[in-house]
Amino acid sequence: MLYTALLLGLTSLFSCRTQISLAAPFAWHLVTGRAAGDLGDFIAHEQPIALQGVLNNIGVRGQGTGVDPGVIIASPSKVDPDYFYTWTRDSALTAKMLIDAFIAGETSLQPRIEDYISAQAILQNVASPSGDLTDGSGLGEPKFEVDSTAFTGPWGRPQRDGPALRATALITYSQWLLSNGDESRVISKIWPIISNDLSYVGQYWNQTGFDLWEEVDGSSFFTVAVQHRALVEGQAFAEQIGTVCAACRSQAPEVLCFLQSFWNGNFVTSNINDQSGRNGRDANTLLASIHTFDPNTGCDDLTFQPCSSRALANHKAVTDSFRPVYAINSGRAQGTAAAVGRYTEDVYYGGNPWYLCTLAAAEQLYDAVYQIHRAGSLVIDAVSLPFFRDFDPSVAIGQYPASSVVYSNMTAAMRSSADEYVSVVQEFTPTDGSLAEQYSRDDGSPISAGALTWSYASFLTATARRSLVVPYSWGASDARTPPAGCSSTSVQGTYISPPIDCTTNVSNVAVTFDVRKATIYGETVFVVGSDAALGNWDTSKGLELQANRYTGSNPLWSGTARSVVAGSSLEYKYYKTGTDGVTVVYEGGGNRAFTVPEGCARNVVQVDTWQE
Repeated sequence: MLYTALLLGLTSLFSCRTQISLAAPFAWHLVTGRAAGDLGDFIAHEQPIALQGVLNNIGVRGQGTGVDPGVIIASPSKVDPDYFYTWTRDSALTAKMLIDAFIAGETSLQPRIEDYISAQAILQNVASPSGDLTDGSGLGEPKFEVDSTAFTGPWGRPQRDGPALRATALITYSQWLLSNGDESRVISKIWPIISNDLSYVGQYWNQTGFDLWEEVDGSSFFTVAVQHRALVEGQAFAEQIGTVCAACRSQAPEVLCFLQSFWNGNFVTSNINDQSGRNGRDANTLLASIHTFDPNTGCDDLTFQPCSSRALANHKAVTDSFRPVYAINSGRAQGTAAAVGRYTEDVYYGGNPWYLCTLAAAEQLYDAVYQIHRAGSLVIDAVSLPFFRDFDPSVAIGQYPASSVVYSNMTAAMRSSADEYVSVVQEFTPTDGSLAEQYSRDDGSPISAGALTWSYASFLTATARRSLVVPYSWGASDARTPPAGCSSTSVQGTYISPPIDCTTNVSNVAVTFDVRKATIYGETVFVVGSDAALGNWDTSKGLELQANRYTGSNPLWSGTARSVVAGSSLEYKYYKTGTDGVTVVYEGGGNRAFTVPEGCARNVVQVDTWQE
């Protein structure tokens, strides 16, 4: 049964405004309404294409594509650009879409979800240029090779949104498992992954990192917003299964306090503590609103809910910024939908509209209309007034009950505007239904990576909201009390290697060597040993370690031998070269010994301290 069939079935089954629990404790809300024929026909045609597009980009056992089972690739594109990798953020957002669809009745998706969970257990163990699991730093690595090994090239790292988004996706699925009597799997298999991610958020949330566009090193609104959500629902979930989230309760209010820093009085500044020099209007903020949407919460400004005055004012500021920038927006009048990109200064592939950004503009409005209907009244204040005056220049500040004309007109206009944003996507979607990353600012033709997983997932979530389905509450209503003053706090995380499910033992293992050794400028640390990957005791071929995570308090040198035979016994020793790059100085003591583990794990970390 396709997701399309599910949505159409739900629409016909519940033809009045209803709230229904499809799987306690999940509450899915259904609201009447049907699109004009042309747009409705497009959505009905595109939904199965989008779902299949997502599924085509997930590794399946025995598929023979080189993509590990459960690994979600960004795109099959390998050149211009090469997106044949798996990103933690994109994968988590896609998995959340699949999990929501599964819970709503798309039962055929469960094997893909289970494979995704197994893949994440493997990836959490992978040592990377960002670090490894011993201190959690490796969880901030943005992307990996499709065979679940580390990507070691230069990149914008760390990126701190992925762990929060993955925790949210897995908590959602775990809630369904609990409601269906599978507590043992949740506690033994899934909670260790979630716990690592929550520990990472609690430990690193107040450190800068790269934004979701992988370009700005600073503090990103999107990242902070999803981190707050993860900590809030992580606390409740930990209590539900009888355990603790050490960082959740203490850090969530601090994150919420910091989140307020992004509001400048007119719109949400997308990045702060950065040197980008941009104007701050960015679709990052629209995406944050839809991915922290809570259907049981009202128009709350503190959590920037979709219908909040802040979020609506920001929606106008961001979408309006693109009107004069793109040729394809010519003639799209104020108050009507427009093609939406990332930010107006964008130059990547010429700086174009993105399908997922345009769909985010639609989805926020669908979410907002739902929340307003649930509240039973519409509040227009000085902050949101310019947004509403795009629909009616005479509308005034006030609170309007559901029985009022203003309420009816404004909510109808908002839903119509949301439809218009989807219609923009319709206008520039090829006849085969494929969705690339971008569409040209000049003529709307597809640009950049084709068959982008995130584009397909965004279409499915936006049209799911339009088609009457909204996800469960994450507890935003109970998390709206920031402290009087913000503090730059954190909680040291505890990290454990999650259990790995697999059917075939690996033949080769990537072994990461971490050694702590204080050095002076110009010195370099190596490891040499009894395997070819370690130079077979030849110091001219030893594995050079990197100091990219070296600090005064933690003088860490790290490097990975990519292919060591599983089960083999290694002897090895660390040495350093002097400032002349020639003089070799071995550490003290005898040779170290290490047996490479056999089994499913493709990566292992050996942690040492230099022997004087």
